[in-house]
Amino acid sequence: MSEFLIKEDQSTEVRIELQYLPCLEYFTCILKYDRVYIDIEERYVKQTYRNRCNVLTTNKIDTLTIPVKGYEAASSTKDILIDYNQDWTRRHLGCLQSAYGKSPFYEYYVHEFMRVYEKKLAYLVDLNYELLTICLRLTGIKKDIRYNLSGEIIAEKHVVNDISLINNRKQPNLHKYYSPAPYYQTFGNDFVGNLSIVDLLFNMGPEAKSVLLRSCKSQ
Repeated sequence: MSEFLIKEDQSTEVRIELQYLPCLEYFTCILKYDRVYIDIEERYVKQTYRNRCNVLTTNKIDTLTIPVKGYEAASSTKDILIDYNQDWTRRHLGCLQSAYGKSPFYEYYVHEFMRVYEKKLAYLVDLNYELLTICLRLTGIKKDIRYNLSGEIIAEKHVVNDISLINNRKQPNLHKYYSPAPYYQTFGNDFVGNLSIVDLLFNMGPEAKSVLLRSCKSQ
């Protein structure tokens, strides 16, 4: 049986969930592996990065949350519907404008994000997928990324299972993939690490990938 085992640090494949404008650790995780399975059939967990992200505003970290409609316990992430009865898109876009409107690359990138929000996509996974696609392109990250893999298929492969590992509840020193590499931020004198990827994109533009590479934790 041992011949079928593989050490995690030797694996070239990882399984993660789909997140909303993910934090930098999410992208340093993607950079580590040759193939990334983004599983949208995994169980949805509330109050996680699946429907929220953190950005840096004038004097604090602000959490942007996408409200979702009621769902059954143990529902798959792919079945979660966005609640547009709350005017959350105005808040999110307004916050991004307030936080990054004066950042060097905001005006170059923001319209791409705005077009996605204007679609009013029904499902959370569709919104997250389109936003992640933009972020991967803008950062210049090209990896073999596969969506909608079931647990059964994943189980048959030598894949590191990091579902829910990258989350908003752990201490900063517990990051598996991320080691903060400071970069220019619009507000504050003290660098704040592991914010949403938009913080890095709006502030650093084409240099975002080099910052991510420097942020990859050596293991």
